[in-house]
Parts: sequence; C-alpha cells; structure tokens
Amino acid sequence: MLKEHDQALVDSCKKGDHAAFTILVTRYQRPIYNAAYRVLGNAEDASDITQVVFLRIAERLHEYDPQYKFFSWIYRIAVNESINLLRRNRREEPLDDEIELPGPATANPEWQYSNGQVSDRIQRALMSMKEDDRVVLTLRHFSDCSYREIAQILELEEKTVKSRLFEARQRLSELLGELRTS
Repeated sequence: MLKEHDQALVDSCKKGDHAAFTILVTRYQRPIYNAAYRVLGNAEDASDITQVVFLRIAERLHEYDPQYKFFSWIYRIAVNESINLLRRNRREEPLDDEIELPGPATANPEWQYSNGQVSDRIQRALMSMKEDDRVVLTLRHFSDCSYREIAQILELEEKTVKSRLFEARQRLSELLGELRTS
C-alpha cells in the first residue's frame, strides 16, 4: 500500500507538485538520517547526507524505476553518499558525547542511563567495524529492511546479504563482548 502511495507522490513530483515532494521528505527524512548516522557515527555528517540525498532525489527523480520500492531506491542513495563521505574524509571518528539518545520521554532516569550506555556501546562497536559490516547491520537491525530490500539497496544477491549479515553479527557480538569487559 505504501509503495502505491509513494508512486502516486513520485508521479505528482514529476509533474511539478512541490507539496508531494514535501510529503516524501517528511516521510523519509528520519529513516535516511538514522541510516546515515549509523554508517557515519556523526550527527552533523548524517544531517548533511540527509540533505544531499533529497537533493539527489530531486535531481534524479526521472531515473527512479517504479518496479522497485521508492524507499529502497532512496536508501541506496543514502548508503552510497554515506560511504562516499567516509572515503572522502578517510576518517572514522568516535561518537560525540553530546548525542541525544532516543527513548520514551516518560522513562525514568535510571532506565535512560542504562539505555544510553547500551546504545553508546553498540554505536562504538559499529564504528569500529568495516563500513560493509556497518551498512548491512544498519539496514537490517536499525532500519528493519528485509533481506530482499537489502539485496536491492546494495545490489547484491540475497544469499550474499544473509552471509554478510551473519558474519557481521558474529564480529559485532565479539566486539560487544570486548566492550562489556572494558
């Protein structure tokens, strides 16, 4: 259903409907930011990538193939742009300490602290991994993409995605074990 709705919005955008584009931006801004953040580990870079992605979408909307999900197409752009930024900067910096962690506003401070520690540990482990591992883990576990969607986004065979994900999970598990003891 969402695919059909997205397609209607894309068709409207192609006809110059700016309101339709605004709806797409509103719908996908957060997921794109989250994906970029998990790959880059930097809130400012993730924000920049999010803007770049929507500029690319506006420029390349005519290239979108409606046989695929719109979300998969823009996600692929986000992943590519994030990886390109990593390569340009040739850096993988640790997380900034001033990141706001998601959680219920009504949660007690003890829960927020505990949740923040877990989230920080996971992010540190992700940032110490190769970008290929980070990308596949981010798509599957933080963006809830199916194996098929990940395969489309990364232009890989589904069995390759499963294999990479299995290996990346193993490496993440080892890293989290090491972080737990340090």
